[in-house]
Amino acid sequence: MGIPSTMRDAWIDNRRRNAIIIASPLEEKRVRDSRHCTQEGVRAGVRAAAVAAAVSAVPTLVAVRVVPWAKANLNYTAQALIISAVSVAAYFITADKTILECARRNAEHNLKEVEKRAAANGSH
Repeated sequence: MGIPSTMRDAWIDNRRRNAIIIASPLEEKRVRDSRHCTQEGVRAGVRAAAVAAAVSAVPTLVAVRVVPWAKANLNYTAQALIISAVSVAAYFITADKTILECARRNAEHNLKEVEKRAAANGSH
C-alpha cells in the first residue's frame, strides 16, 4: 500500500535537485542556538547522572550488605538496575529542564531584540 519505494526515491531526489534553499541569518542563528541548548542539556544531564549514580550506589550497596531483605532479594542485576534507573532518570530530567531553560532564555532574548527593532523603527 502507498507509494512504491522507487517512485518515492525518484520524487525525493527530484525535489532535492530542484530545491534551492538558502537559510536566512536569523534561521542560522536559531539553529546555532538550538544546538547550543542541546549541548548544554547533554552536559548538565551527564553531570547529574554521574552524581546520581554515585549517590544511589552507596546506599544500594550498603543496604545489600546490611538489610536482611535486600541481602536475600537483590542480586547484582537488581542492584545495577536500581543504580542505572536513578542515573537515567536524573539525566533525562536534568537535560529536559536545562534545554527548556535555555530555550526560554533564547526566546526572551529574541523578544527583546524584536522590541528594540520595533522601537527603533517606530521612532523614525
